[in-house]
Amino acid sequence: MSGENVNRIVLTVFAPLLILAGIAGFLIPEQYSLTSGAAPYNLFHIVSGAIGLFIISNGQSRWPSIFNAVFGLVDIYQAVASFFYLWPAQLFYWTWTDDVLHVILGLTLSSFGIYGLIGLVMYRRINR
Repeated sequence: MSGENVNRIVLTVFAPLLILAGIAGFLIPEQYSLTSGAAPYNLFHIVSGAIGLFIISNGQSRWPSIFNAVFGLVDIYQAVASFFYLWPAQLFYWTWTDDVLHVILGLTLSSFGIYGLIGLVMYRRINR
């Protein structure tokens, strides 16, 4: 299976999960949630998931890989930002569960995305 197809499948699953996570953040009371319930954080998830769904519906081959690579790096940044209290820590109010999820998802998504982008570059070099 090509990196493009893998990234398309990953984003097809991941984008709706982002939207659901954002909605759940608004619905689950803070005392019952292991993750941040800050409104900007929830909106970030919903908007990111919507962008992911738009990319899937667009049908272009490289954009799912780009989204996964970039979103993975953003996830890793969020873990670092939480640890060092960098922007947007003042808005997102991350918990330790968020930090763990950001590291795991960040490494996974960026790996998939980079794998897909390397495949695209190699394909284009071979087919020149």
